[in-house]
Amino acid sequence: MVHKLPVLDLLWSLLSSGQLERARDLFDRIPHPDLRSLTILISAFTKNNLPEESIRFYRRLRENKGLEPDRLVLLSVAKACANSSDLVEAKWVHEEAVKFGFSLDLILGNALIDMYGKCGFHDGARRVFDDLPQKDVVSWTSLISACMSCRMPVEALRVFRDMLHLGVKPNSVTLSTVLRVCSESKALDVGRQIHCQSLRRALEDDVYVGSGLVDVYASCSSIRQARIVFDTIPYKDTVSWIVMLAAYFVHGECEEALKLFELMRSRGVALSSASWNCMISGFAQNGRPEEAFRMLGQMQQLGFKLNHITVVSALPACSYIESLRRGREIHGYIFRHQILEDMVPLTALVLMYSKCGDLDKAREVFNQMPRKDTVAWNTMILANSMHGCGEDALAIFHQMLECGVKPNSATFIAVLTGCSHSQLVDVGKSIFNSMSTQYGLQPDVDHYACMADVLCRAGHLEEAYGFIQSMPMQPTVGAWGALLASCRVYKNVDLAKIAAAHLFEIEPENPGSYVLLSNILVAAKLWDDASSIRMLMRDKMRDRGVTKVPGRSWVQIRDKVYTFVKGDDRNALRDKIYSFLKEIREKMRLEGYLPDTDYVLQDVNKEEKEELLCSHSEKLAVAFGILNLKGESVIRVFKNLRICGDCHSAIKFMAKIIGVQIIVRDNVRFHHFRHGSCSCRDLW
Repeated sequence: MVHKLPVLDLLWSLLSSGQLERARDLFDRIPHPDLRSLTILISAFTKNNLPEESIRFYRRLRENKGLEPDRLVLLSVAKACANSSDLVEAKWVHEEAVKFGFSLDLILGNALIDMYGKCGFHDGARRVFDDLPQKDVVSWTSLISACMSCRMPVEALRVFRDMLHLGVKPNSVTLSTVLRVCSESKALDVGRQIHCQSLRRALEDDVYVGSGLVDVYASCSSIRQARIVFDTIPYKDTVSWIVMLAAYFVHGECEEALKLFELMRSRGVALSSASWNCMISGFAQNGRPEEAFRMLGQMQQLGFKLNHITVVSALPACSYIESLRRGREIHGYIFRHQILEDMVPLTALVLMYSKCGDLDKAREVFNQMPRKDTVAWNTMILANSMHGCGEDALAIFHQMLECGVKPNSATFIAVLTGCSHSQLVDVGKSIFNSMSTQYGLQPDVDHYACMADVLCRAGHLEEAYGFIQSMPMQPTVGAWGALLASCRVYKNVDLAKIAAAHLFEIEPENPGSYVLLSNILVAAKLWDDASSIRMLMRDKMRDRGVTKVPGRSWVQIRDKVYTFVKGDDRNALRDKIYSFLKEIREKMRLEGYLPDTDYVLQDVNKEEKEELLCSHSEKLAVAFGILNLKGESVIRVFKNLRICGDCHSAIKFMAKIIGVQIIVRDNVRFHHFRHGSCSCRDLW
């Protein structure tokens, strides 16, 4: 028998020391538990990120012991439902409130509004709000927040206007909530009105309102105004600094962000994991991976532990420079610190491995994930697609459906990409049509571009042209670009000119379209036409101040990345590289290799053309990788432009002669060279 008098103190003691199971065991031994103890226990489970356990515990007491809750018990269960975002349980708790006569209670009603909002059910939140006989500022604020959670920014602003019209004065929480709506919906005018209101109500010094205003101005591209507001906040917390740092990164002003971060440190502002994560992700997203890793190193040196957000922030930096070594280090950290239950970092890990060219490792991580959401499935489908494994991508798509996971718009982009790279035309057509007929999704311009690419890569150029012309929206660069690229593969000059004309109109500053058409014309021996296109490109680029992006390839050898450009002679192993290429070229000839001199546009003799082909950046990078193998069986090379056709042919022979797998990622896809063939089947 447990006496009631010391129970509450003992319960508090167990919960304070984190002994939730012992606390629940103690509660279960009480013959007639009081509601206050129950409220404390349910709240404790929720605060310890176990809201589902809170709900299950309450249900068991209701069903087994006939417990009749009071409003505080229901309040604690409503908060658990809000944290779990479980709409089924949320509706049941609402029914409980009605059943026991608490549905009109203001405090519980406000909690129910918040609960429905976090469950994404606006109608429920609105119904509770409308049923309340009295409403306070918390009621209105909760409804505005619910609208925002349900992605209804227009409705959120309408509720705010109704609130003001009825004379309800917003507090700092209301204004900061509305400011988040303004930021997400780019409602600058409303943000300025709230700025004026905050000045009239003397709330401009409030750190939450100030941070919200900074976020609004920054999201609406008024970065200077954002900094002015930031500087006027008298007592800035860490969140305020992070908001301003993020604003600089969003606008690509990395140096200003770094200056602000150093100012933050010099003023003794308490750094948090969130501030470090902001710096790491900011540099990574702006294509500055080395600075991101430098911040990661400083963070660790100061004793901060990496959390799942840090991992997700750092992994894109690994992908950007294709650094498998650093990605593996982060993977090791995830394993050592048991961050294995969180889908987000594991999904980021799958993407990192696939982008760095290790599809097998990406598959391994994916298969070990205990749970998979739509994003995880999409990532694995896309990984297989960009490596040219279309059949595998389709198999994963069907597994996803069998597991009851609902596909979204991004899913079909990934699947159609797989169909495109594997020339699965009939399957691609079926998948494209199923979007609207089976899944209630209307294809957008990107889906149409993907479908056009499916037709183009398989050589159905006339059908692709008709498909593009019949699109219900204006065709984009993706659609016409797919047609132009495939016209080179299938040597269709007439359609190439049509596609190029549209591309010149859509993006006249892109030199790639001019170069591609010129190469098609050269291959067709239409020298005058090719010269005209080159002159047109030079004129456009000069007028717009645009420069052609030079081709470059890179390979990582242990801890260092080596970059090559065409005809590169800067590498210390230059003589060995060119000597190796000359030697292996003779072996390749014996195997049947014939240099494709159509890829040399200079007007020189055949021998000189063959020599020029040897100096292409991807060949230099592959040769350097082979010379530095040291027992490894895979070479991974990356190129910023599409791989040259002759280089593609040559690398197939290199992989066969040397007996290694060579993986090359160009700006279109991954090419897996092994045993004298490529995964793209020579169509890319």
